[in-house]
Amino acid sequence: MRKYRAEMATPEARHDLALLAAMSHHTNFSVGCYCEDESHCHRSLLRQLLIDNGAQLA
Repeated sequence: MRKYRAEMATPEARHDLALLAAMSHHTNFSVGCYCEDESHCHRSLLRQLLIDNGAQLA
């Protein structure tokens, strides 16, 4: 997950996170993967990053 965190800290990724967070206030979208255990998956980190950027979760 360290590599994923580093990738998500780039200016481009931070921009995308902010955009998705803003979009969450106007439309629904889903992010999924095939990992069975969310606690050992990048989606749990992505979820927290979106929350940290002000995303509205359903």
